[in-house]
Amino acid sequence: MSEITLRYFAAAAEAAGAEEEAWEPVGAATLAELRSALVERYGEAMAKVLRSGSFLVDGRVRRDDGPIGGSRVDVLPPFAGG
Repeated sequence: MSEITLRYFAAAAEAAGAEEEAWEPVGAATLAELRSALVERYGEAMAKVLRSGSFLVDGRVRRDDGPIGGSRVDVLPPFAGG
């Protein structure tokens, strides 16, 4: 799998200390693998965001752990309101 661009927003950006970075998955690129990598790298602050947040994979909201199948993943915190 090739490099995936990760973009962080609000609390996710604060937890990562950046708004964007490249991620090179080891093996199959799945959202489960990405979650694990992010928690390992950024700790409890990122784990908290991921527990109630979501991913936007090439413009499509995802909350599952399946294959990424895209080249850009936005890490989104939970949003208030509706």
